Amino acid sequence: MKRLFDVIVSLLTLIVLSPVVGVTALLIRSKIGSPVLFKQQRPGFKEKPFNVYKFRSMTDERDANGELLPDDVRLTSFGKVVRKLSLDELPQLLNVLKGDMSFVGPRPLLMEYLPLYSEQQARRHDARPGITGWAQVNGRNAISWEEKFELDVWYVENWSFWLDIKILFMTVLKVFKSEGISQDGQATMTKFEGNIASSGKGDVQ
Repeated sequence: MKRLFDVIVSLLTLIVLSPVVGVTALLIRSKIGSPVLFKQQRPGFKEKPFNVYKFRSMTDERDANGELLPDDVRLTSFGKVVRKLSLDELPQLLNVLKGDMSFVGPRPLLMEYLPLYSEQQARRHDARPGITGWAQVNGRNAISWEEKFELDVWYVENWSFWLDIKILFMTVLKVFKSEGISQDGQATMTKFEGNIASSGKGDVQ
């Protein structure tokens, strides 16, 4: 039922929102530049890697050593609007249609985090990653990594079709309220460095 729902709704949503997708792509091309899409390998179901797609909200500005500048420097004013309205997530409808992702599930994070998870935290990969999830509607980037992983694992252990529907409705409300977009003092979210989160910079779009 979950997969059938994902295929039908992602296809219909792509058709209905195609004008929004097109206009957003053109604006990103004009205001931020090419490429329009941000593509990065992430771990999916059972930690199988896949390429996640998002609209870009940051520039690729680097320092003298070729290292990316901090997120708050690269995140443009237009990029902030894109994130506030969650327009950056629209290309992930293609990931859902392909079967890499689901509408609801733990968010796909960085490959480099895999060896840092505890055995319990790693259970978040026992479900397909999602565009939205239980952690997203209960704090998103405003909560700690530990709290986020606890919510992800709770979802995996308590999944039901009606829980997914509830999360989708809660997501719509969160988008309108623009809650939890970033962590306090950060442009996005600090980098996960193990079971005790510490500050750092990392492109976790």
